[in-house]
Amino acid sequence: MDEAPDIPRIARLLSDPARARMVWMLIDGTTRPAGELAYGARVSAQSASGHLAKLVDGGLLEARAQGRHRYFRLASADVASVLESLASLGAATRPRRSRPPLPSPSTPEQFLRARTCYNHLAGEMAVNVLAAMLKGRWLFAEGSGFALTKAGEAHLTALGIELSTVRRPRRVFARPCVDLTQRRPHLGGALGDALLDLYVDRGWIQRHPRSRAVTLTPAGRDGFRRWFGA
Repeated sequence: MDEAPDIPRIARLLSDPARARMVWMLIDGTTRPAGELAYGARVSAQSASGHLAKLVDGGLLEARAQGRHRYFRLASADVASVLESLASLGAATRPRRSRPPLPSPSTPEQFLRARTCYNHLAGEMAVNVLAAMLKGRWLFAEGSGFALTKAGEAHLTALGIELSTVRRPRRVFARPCVDLTQRRPHLGGALGDALLDLYVDRGWIQRHPRSRAVTLTPAGRDGFRRWFGA
């Protein structure tokens, strides 16, 4: 008989509110000192040291020493993926009578602004892009997804999207994906994936190996403003 996955151990590590705040502060892939994490988690330095040791021993964080200080970051992109999935699940399963809270002040600004969600763009920028595409009548709601207008086909072709390769059998072309931090939808599906590839290829955004957060470049600011008014 196969052993059950080691979910309880990970759940115990994340069940403490202070530890949960600490790992969430690192969701953007940054490296932060113990003192900053203690302050964000609202615990003493001594208490933070114990929590951080457990997170490192449990494989969720990595630590490195620099002089007299220790710095911490998420151990891998898999850890970041699990954290965001848990945060999304928490919002989705919250009782209906309880309004989902807005992101806490400790949520990194870069993570709120722009990040990946599976293989498409999420965050404030992605929400604004979808809103612009709907307002500009590039897309219209069709069933549980979106369909392209003639104007949308023309705009996306001019932007550089090969629609013949995006439209694939048994793959959703375009669908709304509720954004974890913005509480409004961004664009998912094959079209969302293709747009993310285009943003990366054109240097509009830069991806990071240990995080879903992405950096918006000066070329990206110009590109998003020119094409989407975002």
